[in-house]
Amino acid sequence: MIGSERLAVRKTYKLYINGAFPRSESGRTYEVTDSRGHFLANAARASRKDARDAVVAARAAFPKWSGTTAYNRGQVLYRVAEVMEGRHVQFCEEVAAGEGLSQSRARAAVDAAIDRWVWYAGWTDKLAAVLGGANPVAGPYFDFSMPEPTGVVAVLAPQQSSLLGLVSVLAPVLAGGNTAVVVTSKQRPLPAVTLAEVLATSDVPGGVVNLLTGDAEELGTWLAEHADVDAIDLTGAPAGRAMELEREAAGTVKRVLRAPATEPDWTADPGLSRMTPFLETKTVWHPIGL
Repeated sequence: MIGSERLAVRKTYKLYINGAFPRSESGRTYEVTDSRGHFLANAARASRKDARDAVVAARAAFPKWSGTTAYNRGQVLYRVAEVMEGRHVQFCEEVAAGEGLSQSRARAAVDAAIDRWVWYAGWTDKLAAVLGGANPVAGPYFDFSMPEPTGVVAVLAPQQSSLLGLVSVLAPVLAGGNTAVVVTSKQRPLPAVTLAEVLATSDVPGGVVNLLTGDAEELGTWLAEHADVDAIDLTGAPAGRAMELEREAAGTVKRVLRAPATEPDWTADPGLSRMTPFLETKTVWHPIGL
């Protein structure tokens, strides 16, 4: 009625798989609260089947994404930053609520996340020059080395830094031409879901990024063991489980980026340290004609 108090329109937070927003096939959800324990929303709790679906989507998207020119890949990632800028206020509200930050600190975190995305977008067409090159050989041959993407990368996102940390582990995977299956922060998933909406409305092809809300301990085991996952980033692995996940990943000879001993300073210059673990060096020999 006119003049009466409106009921809030509660948002249903879903998974992001293959460019779509499905509910968990298990039907499970869990409560998301703010830093003071107040209810914010219900989020989907991803299952093993959801994780498998995400890996299938990432594998299917890999040939096209890795085959895109480095320049065009950078343009796509830059477009993500543009759309993030347009949803700046929403990101600030969600980061402030989830991490218990003041508005000014939340704004600084969101600014840093967008800037970090732009930074990685700028690296896409420079990796070959920095990490590759011509090798001197003793013989009538040309010998060239160049970086290539590893494939499907599973990422256990930081549990504390819900947006800046997430961007700092996801963007370098994509910049190198890999596709990703990301397990978000369990207690602070809302910025990740909003980022999924940004990805869906930018130029990132479906399946390149797949975001799963839920328990990193539960999902991490399945992703570490999955034979079609080529690498795993254990940054957000639960305390005490990182070594076990490494052992599980060894069964399929995955590349592993180990969990840090302490929460990283996500505002620091990351350099190339998060891109190179998910790149392989391909060397080509070619005879020199007479």
